[in-house]
Formats: sequence, C-alpha cells, structure tokens
Amino acid sequence: MTTATTTATTRVIRDFDRPLWRRVLLTRESAIIALLIVVVLVASFSVRGFAQPITLNYLLLDIAPILFIALPMTLIMITGDIDLSVGSMVGLASVVTGVGVSAGLPFEVAALLALLVSVVGGALNGFLVTVVGLPSLAVTIGTLALFRGLAVGLLGTTAVTDFPELWTALAKAKIAGTTIPYIMVPFLILLVVFVVLLHFTPFGRGIFAIGLSKDAAWFSGVNVERTRFILFVLAGVVSAFAGIFFTLRFGSARGDNATGLELQVIAAVVLGGVSVFGGRGALHGVVAAAVLIGVLSSALRLANVTSDVINIITGVLLVLSVVAGSILGWLQRARRRPGRISPVAVSTAS
Repeated sequence: MTTATTTATTRVIRDFDRPLWRRVLLTRESAIIALLIVVVLVASFSVRGFAQPITLNYLLLDIAPILFIALPMTLIMITGDIDLSVGSMVGLASVVTGVGVSAGLPFEVAALLALLVSVVGGALNGFLVTVVGLPSLAVTIGTLALFRGLAVGLLGTTAVTDFPELWTALAKAKIAGTTIPYIMVPFLILLVVFVVLLHFTPFGRGIFAIGLSKDAAWFSGVNVERTRFILFVLAGVVSAFAGIFFTLRFGSARGDNATGLELQVIAAVVLGGVSVFGGRGALHGVVAAAVLIGVLSSALRLANVTSDVINIITGVLLVLSVVAGSILGWLQRARRRPGRISPVAVSTAS
C-alpha cells in the first residue's frame, strides 16, 4: 500500500520586521535626542557661561511659547495640515489682554477674553478648512495677516505695560530650590495630555489615519472633518495661552509681539521627525527638537554669534531634517521592494 505525502508551505510574517532596539533607537526622534545631548555637552565645555544655572532659566523661558504651540502643531501636521497663524494669534491674545487691562478689567477677565477670542480664531480656521474645503496653507496665511492686522489695529504703535506685579513676577518665577521656571509645570501637564491623546487614544489613531489617507480614515469610521476642526481650535487656544505668558514675561502687550514665532514652531516640529506630508510623528522628538533649537540659539548668542547666522543655522538644520527624512523613506521602501520578503516558516503535513 502506497501512502501519498503532500507538503504544505505556511508563510508566517513576523509582527515586526526589525528588532525592538532598532525600532527604538534607529529613529529620527532618537537621532534628535542624541544630537541634543551632544550639543549640550559641547556647549557646556566650549562656550563660556553656558553651564551656568541662570542660562537654563532663560533658555526655558525663551522656548516656552515654542514648546506650548508645538504640541497642537504636531497633531495638525500629522494630519497633513498646517497652521501658520499661531504666531499672529499669540500677538492678538497679547493685545486683547493688554486692551482689557487698560480698559479697567481685572487681569483674569482680560486673559479669559483673550482665550475666548482664540477659540473664535481657531474655529474660523477650522471652518474654512473643513467646511468650506480650502487648503490649510492658504487659509492660515490669510488669517496670519488678519490676526496680526487686528492686533496692530487695536493698539497701533503703543504698548500696554500696566500689568499686575503678582502675575508678571509669577511668569518669571522659579520653582523653589531650582532654576526651572514655573511655566514648565503647565507645559508638562499639557505634554502628558497631548501624549496620551495622540499615542494612546482612538482620537490619536484617527489623527495618524487622516495623515496617511483622509479617504481611508473616513471609510474606517474616523470623523475626519470634526477631528481637523478640533485641532485648529486647540492650536488657537494654546497659542493664546502662550501669548498671555509672553505678555507677562516681558510686561508688554504690543501688536508685533511674537512676529515670526510660527516659523520657529514649524522648524521644531519638522526637525523633531514629523513628516511634512502627514501620517508620521511623535511628541518626544518635537520637544527634543524645540529644546535643541533653544540650546543652539543660547550657546551661539553667548559665543557672540549674530542673530542672522543663528537663523541660517536653524534653517540649514530644518532643510537637512526634511532631506534626511526623504532619504530614509526611500531606503525603507527599497528594502521592502518585491523579492525581499520577511523570513517564512515551513511546515510539512503528511
């Protein structure tokens, strides 16, 4: 009696095509963190005065508005959108707060009014992008000019400087026994909220899905337009909060406050590993990139480098990060081309 034997091949693709250590360490975010550590060490040993505790205090105060606004900007850019109006919203919130105080309102009421204005401004951006269907780049370029025009129109060339000393002192105060300013406390709270929102909730997974494909996200059950609308409102509110801090820190509300801040925020987000095409990014890389830009600026200023050269260096870093991201993406696609399939397991059945 003859027994026929058949052989069946089962292809088993591994859950991940790279070891855990490569997925954790060989990323753009890890590269930025490593570069930050190197720059801090080099600056500490080579730039006189950089290692002083007061330098850390001023560094954190300088980058605090960038850190705050980079949180919602990261989420917006992961969806494939962008908000160029955040710097103007900082200026508008500053002016609204100053006008309210000069009109006799308590500071708390004036600040709340500025936050309400920011909700309206963010909702305007969201409405034009999600309901009207206009490109976010075009919309926010327009509202950038609109918000800045309103800020300058409300105050003209004057400045409001009569703010309660309690609040101006608190904006610059340090945590007892450290050189870390108190403003880092609300930032860390917001950072935890945004990390959980982006990386550990269905809402965050929807953000990534929108960035990869809006149509696919919609068919998967993601409310694409509502998600994008919420993100623009969040950007407006956080920008207004940064504007209130900006006003208190410098004790002055002016129509030209925070001019150009949006470019520094976008530089930090892109340098931190967020794809300009959407669908990819992580908040720890963005925070590290914002700190890296601040450290570079602080160290170069202490080395008597002019602001123009600092801007050139920041721009070069930004271009290199975009180019490096494109090259890495090309290499990954090349590795996954047909013919290079993950190892398979072969099982034989008799």
